[in-house]
Amino acid sequence: MTAASLHPSLLQRLQELSSGSRRLLGIVGAPGSGKSTLATLAVQALGERAQAVPMDGYHLAQSELIRLGTADRKGAPHTFDAAGYSALLRRLKQQPASEVVYAPDFRRDLEEPIAGTLPVFAQTPLVITEGNYLLLEEGPWAPVTGLLDEVWFLSVAPALRLERLVLRHMQFGRSRAQSMDWIANNDALNAQVVEASAPRAHRQVHWNEAQAIYQFSDL
Repeated sequence: MTAASLHPSLLQRLQELSSGSRRLLGIVGAPGSGKSTLATLAVQALGERAQAVPMDGYHLAQSELIRLGTADRKGAPHTFDAAGYSALLRRLKQQPASEVVYAPDFRRDLEEPIAGTLPVFAQTPLVITEGNYLLLEEGPWAPVTGLLDEVWFLSVAPALRLERLVLRHMQFGRSRAQSMDWIANNDALNAQVVEASAPRAHRQVHWNEAQAIYQFSDL
């Protein structure tokens, strides 16, 4: 399989964003769109000038979801600590030169967030944060967009996105039938919310499957 790559115009924009003082770039897309892959490629291309900090580190713990009675909607907007995520973005915007900010990550093998996993250094000019809900206007998510210097919305062909989701769920223990059921009753609902927010993004990004490349949609 051909390795994924970045279109030159997209890479040029990343280089611009990572020149100068601290900036925050958000990557948004529906579940299975390839947000984390794009963020990883961007960090690999920029080296020490960029670091990825995923929104998924602010998933509520499974025990808390059970207490709240929302475990069957894990991944929906109300199953995250959105206010905590906003607070992290504010710290990253205003990070003193002498401070290391520790961000949480999400372990899919455990299905749990892990605190203090990702050290972000003050000298890193670009922080790339990816997740589903960076463009929402409702409730505790509302401040997030304003804390980001630029937001990209990533889209992929629906059939490919669905198959990616199925394979992801199967990789972590569900049968294909269980995966399809979870997608229909959870991921699909979340995807509708995410896709409705797309017009608020600064740029639209498309995964070109034929060429295995991420590119701006206006090319």
